[in-house]
Amino acid sequence: MNAKKASETLTVSTKVVLPNDTNPHGNLFGGQLLAWMDVTAAVSAQRHCRRVVVTASVNNVSFGRPIKESSIVTLEAKVSRAFNSSMEVFIDVYVENPVSGKRVKRNEAIYTFVAVDQNGGPIRIPELIPETEEEIKRFDGALRRKQLSLILAGKMKPDDATELKALFTEAK
Repeated sequence: MNAKKASETLTVSTKVVLPNDTNPHGNLFGGQLLAWMDVTAAVSAQRHCRRVVVTASVNNVSFGRPIKESSIVTLEAKVSRAFNSSMEVFIDVYVENPVSGKRVKRNEAIYTFVAVDQNGGPIRIPELIPETEEEIKRFDGALRRKQLSLILAGKMKPDDATELKALFTEAK
């Protein structure tokens, strides 16, 4: 199984916020944004492993300022790290000014997907090769985020979280 570059997983989706996507204040429903992010991130994960993927967790969602009706919203997803059968996917959300074309980042999220076989069981996936400075930073942070999630779920002992411990102990 050949490793794949993070750039091969880039998925871009552009939406217009319509009235049925908004709350009574004219702002995009958070749940609608989560659904858009889930679909975009799933496509990114599928591009990495070329298999069916299922959402395992939404590890972090950051809602910035509200996104108004009629806004042009662009979601960019890219696999940040691949483990045995799971992948972490970063999603950046931008709002575009329709007149100037200027984009402003409003939200971001981290999703985890698992590649599954025809019976729904996890399957092995290719390794990921980060290339850019941002890809390398997200790749390095993914192991710490995974270890923290495993500790919080009771699936890893804190003493076994080598990457997390390294943040809090002095190098000798």
